[in-house]
Formats: sequence, structure tokens, C-alpha cells
Amino acid sequence: MDEQLIKTVNKLQDAFSTVGVHNPVDLPQIVVVGSQSSGKSSVLENIVGRDFLPRGSGIVTRRPLILQLINRTPKDEPKKEQNGDFKGEENPNEWGEFLHLPGKKFYNFNEIREEIVNDTEAKTGKNLGISPIPINLRIFSPNVLTLTLVDLPGLTKVPVGDQPKDIERQIREMLMKYISKPNSIILSVTAANTDLANSDGLKLAREVDPDGLRTIGVLTKVDLMDRGTDVIDILAGRVIPLRLGYVPVVNRGQKDIETKKSISSALDNEKRFFENHASYQSKAQYCGTPFLARKLNMILMHHIKATLPEIKAKISNALTKYENELHQLGEPIGDGSGDVSNMILSIIPEFCNDFSLVIEGKSNDLPAYELSGGARISFVFHELFTNGIKAIDPLDEIKDVDIRTLLCNSAGSSPALFVATNAFENIVKQQIKRLESPSLRCVNLIYDELVRIVDRLLTKQSFKRFPDLKEEFGRIVIEFLKNALVPTNKLVEDLIGMEQCYINTAHPDFIGGQAAITRVNERLHPAKSASSDRHGSSQRDAEPPADRITELDNEMNLNKNSTFFGSFMPTKKSKNPMDASFPTLKPNGNLSERERMEIEVIKLLIKSYFNVVKRTTIDMIPKTVMLKLVNHSKDNLQRELLKKLYNPETIANLMKESEGTVKRRKECKEMVQALKRADEVSAA
Repeated sequence: MDEQLIKTVNKLQDAFSTVGVHNPVDLPQIVVVGSQSSGKSSVLENIVGRDFLPRGSGIVTRRPLILQLINRTPKDEPKKEQNGDFKGEENPNEWGEFLHLPGKKFYNFNEIREEIVNDTEAKTGKNLGISPIPINLRIFSPNVLTLTLVDLPGLTKVPVGDQPKDIERQIREMLMKYISKPNSIILSVTAANTDLANSDGLKLAREVDPDGLRTIGVLTKVDLMDRGTDVIDILAGRVIPLRLGYVPVVNRGQKDIETKKSISSALDNEKRFFENHASYQSKAQYCGTPFLARKLNMILMHHIKATLPEIKAKISNALTKYENELHQLGEPIGDGSGDVSNMILSIIPEFCNDFSLVIEGKSNDLPAYELSGGARISFVFHELFTNGIKAIDPLDEIKDVDIRTLLCNSAGSSPALFVATNAFENIVKQQIKRLESPSLRCVNLIYDELVRIVDRLLTKQSFKRFPDLKEEFGRIVIEFLKNALVPTNKLVEDLIGMEQCYINTAHPDFIGGQAAITRVNERLHPAKSASSDRHGSSQRDAEPPADRITELDNEMNLNKNSTFFGSFMPTKKSKNPMDASFPTLKPNGNLSERERMEIEVIKLLIKSYFNVVKRTTIDMIPKTVMLKLVNHSKDNLQRELLKKLYNPETIANLMKESEGTVKRRKECKEMVQALKRADEVSAA
């Protein structure tokens, strides 16, 4: 019953053999690792009891060899080959089968070796390169215990011959892929006549199994150790402890292999060595290849028992996953134009619906790690754009001296008696123009977000399947959005232009000229303002007009030497002012009291009115963008796509599947078939 478990895992490995290295289920298996000179091949041949592995210098094992040993009793009659002749060491009860040669039995183990070499070179070439594609070999024999081993290339340091320069990295990555799987038992082979701390196999195993919970050590070349030394401390776990322990073995030497010494003789020599060695004779039953095979068989069976329920669940989950993906990939499109037309008629509404749902925040595919779609549009409106408009100071680009000059210029040939309306309007119009750039920038940001939504929707499976359709789809949608930019930008520019063309000083939120003068006067003359408040305004109204004029003159600091153009001086001075030459007149640095008063009033008026316009802009620009760009796209995109795409002459070319889709559908079908077979095996 226990051996049946191993046979079940073997059947699972066979089921997944068609999917190559992409096995979705981590199966229990024993993975053999070690350096090139550690004796890995000899250990495996001793376990099998036959010479069947390639020999030579450098890297001999260049592909993973999944070795399934199946115990069979001699009473089971084999199905012989047609000639029925068995020569030399051939035994009708022992044979090998390769999964890539179904139905063919190899009774001659030399032919097994040749087939391993030939199939390896077919995948890797003859330059001693490696490949991750495994070779599956079953060996049926009454002399083996049912066991599954994965032999991997030996660790190497320096490339030889025409090997790839990064051969060490390639081998290491291949080994790590196998031994890092939690269900793998690591069989680390180390030569006993070397320092265990420098064992390449153990170093690699400790990277993925630092506590040594699923690593078993094999010590080879015990017979070659210096006289008086042994591995007793290692076996007792006093050097590098492993929970599964160590097993010492004695393999054939190079001379034994060259003289074709049989493995049965080598196993007899191994038994005598441990029974007669002073250090090992009391523990001989725990040493040697037969004990190693029994221990591995027991470890693998217990491991399979513990992991089989999890394996069944993984197979079921993987089957569901690949069936869903296969459903998404769909069936290959036939030659009929009706299939193509129906498919594109379903893709277009689905895309447009998804586009609208993302903007409205109702999509099920919205990411949880960042703002997306409609939320990003809202962020642009209410954070970036609003704060950007609010941050514009209408006075940060105009100095007091500039305002003073504009006041004089706007008065023309007649000096103004009061604050010049023309100067205020000229300045405020210039500042309103500054709102146009961030408003157009807001339009572009929303456009960018719509393009971002489109790009994300074009990554869906239906567009991966048809790359030409995806390209044309994207081109049409982007062109549609760009065309919608034109009227949107035009309306934004018109809104700013409307604010410029008519300065509504009657706006209820605008401070007005009289209120501005009063506020500035209170700020410049706080003492007088306080006194005026105490005595009341009725007393001032009763004063004679002449006294009132005198008071105003004093407030504006208009003495006998003061003139309206007192701050502007000719470029050259003369005793007689009429003799002066003045090609340009520029203000000096001194401001009169009246100029200071007028400038502050103008600044206050500009700020007040600019705030009114800012509030209008913050409110109207998002509405404009939503009307002319966002909602226009939601309402009219489907019509545009149908008009441009639903063309019988071009639709067939657009609906050609990508090579990646065809390949992935084939892979998914193979995986589904493999998982269904595995599901049947695990349920049996």
C-alpha cells in the first residue's frame, strides 16, 4: 500500500511531463545535488544495480533526469520485443522506458545510456550546455525499491571547452529551482575525503533548508579516507547536523569502472568494507547503498503521505485557474465572417461600458493601491486645479511703481481727480489672462487621465488576443479624444476671454471703489479713523466746504510744491525746467502720500475683483471639461468606434490572433489535460 503512494506520485509526474518545466504542483521527490566529483552517478547506479548513466569528463548530466524506480516481481511476465532474444547481461525482468518514446522497452542498459546522451544533445547541442527540460526514465526491476529520484547537473566552477561562460550560474539556478520547492527532499552527495564544511551540495541545501529538516547527506569515497580517520562524528551529527542524518557508501572507483567491475561485486565489497572496518562494524547495518535505498524509500513514502491531501487541493485549484484562463482566451476564430463581426460587436460596447464605469467609480477592476479613473479626475479638479488657481496672486508680477505709471498713463492728457477706472481695468484684465494657462493645463490633465484609462482597458485579454485590433482601437480612441480637445480648449479660452472683456464692478462680491478708499484710509491713518468714529460722521458733514477741501488736501499731502507728476523727473536736470531734455520719463523711488493712497486702493480693488473671477473660474472650468471632454467621450465613443471599425473589408485583418495567444491557448489546453489526468490519479 505504501509503495502504491510512490506509484501515484510517479503517475502524477507522468501526467505533468507534457507541460515540461511548468509543473503547477509541487510534487514530493528526492533531488540529488553535489559537485561533479562527488560521486552522484555512482550512487544512483548502485541504487539501481545497473550501469546506465553517461560517463566522462566535465558536465555529464546536462538535463534533469527524473528517475522512477519501480519494483516488480519476476512472476510478472514482461511483454518481450518481437525477436524475444536477450543477450549478455540483459534480463527479461529488467528494462527501462523513456516517456518521450512511449511503448519502447530498453532491456539493454547500454542503450539506455546512449538514449540519454542522444536526447540530451537533441535539446542542448554538443557544446556541453544545459537545459531545464527533464528526461523521464522508468526502470522496472525486481532488484530496486520503488523510488523517485531527480538527478541534476553537478555543480561546477569554471567553464571548459565551448561551454557557456555563465555555466555556473545556469546550473545553480536550475538546482535552486528544484531544491527550493518545499516538497523536495534534498539528497546532498559529498566526498568523505574532503572537508564537509566546503561541500558544495550542503552549502546549496542550507540556503533553502537552513535547519536541515529535509536534507539527507550521503558520504561517498569513505574507503579513500586517510588511515585513522572516519566519519563517525559526522554520522553522530556533531559536525553539520541534519534531521534525516547521513549514510556512508562505497562506490566503484575509476579503475573498477574501466575494468567493467559489476555493480553486484561492488555492493559485496561495500558490505565487507563496513562489516570489517573497526569504526563502522558496529553500525554496518546503517551503512551502505542497500540501507540508503531503504531509507530513501521510507522517507519518500512518509513525505507523500503527509503532502498528498495538499497536492490534491493544489491540483483542483490549478485546474480551475487554467480552465478559467482557457475560457478567457476563447476558441480559435473560424473562417466565417459572422464570428468576427459578432465578436467585434461585443468588444466595442464592453470597452465603452468599462470606460464609463471607471470614470463613474463603479468598475470592479479599480486598483486598491492608487487613485484611478473618476477619482483622479476629481483630484485634478478639486486639488490640483483649485489650489493652483487659488495660489495665483494678482500682485506678485506687478510692482507699485508699475501701478503708479499705469495710473498716470491711463489718465491721458487730463490728470485724474479720483482713482482711475481705466488703470484698474487694464491691470485686472492682464491678471485675468493668467488664469488661462492653468485652465488649459487642467484640460490636458483630464485628457491624460482619459488616455490612461484607455491604455489600461487595452490590456484586457480580448486585446492581447488581437494585437492589430488593439492598435487600431487605441488609434481611433486617442484621435477621438484629441478631436474633443479642440472645442474644450476653445470654450475654456472663451470663458477667460468673457471675464476679460467685461469687468463687472457691480458684482455683489466686489468691494467697490468707495469701500476700498475707506478701508485703505483706515489702514493708512488709523488715528484719524478712530477719532472720526468717536465724533460721528454728522459733524463732518456740517463742516464748510472750504474746510473739507483743506482737510482732504492735508490727507493727500498736497502742499504747494506737490504736483500730479511730482514723482516723474526728466532724465537731465536744468536750472530752467523748460531747458531740460527728457526723451524718457521714469518714476523715481519716492512716493507721495496721494500716490501711496491711490496705489493701495488700486491693489485692493484688483485683489477683490480677481478673487471674484477666481471663484468663477474654479467653478466653471471643471464643468466645461466635463461637458465637452469627459461626458462627450462617454456619450459618443461607441458611435465613433462602430463607424470606424465595423467595416467588413478591414475587420478580418484586425481580428487575427497574436502568436502569443495561440501559444498560450495551446499551453493552457495541455495544462488542463494534464491536470485532469492528475486529478483522476489523485482521486483513485
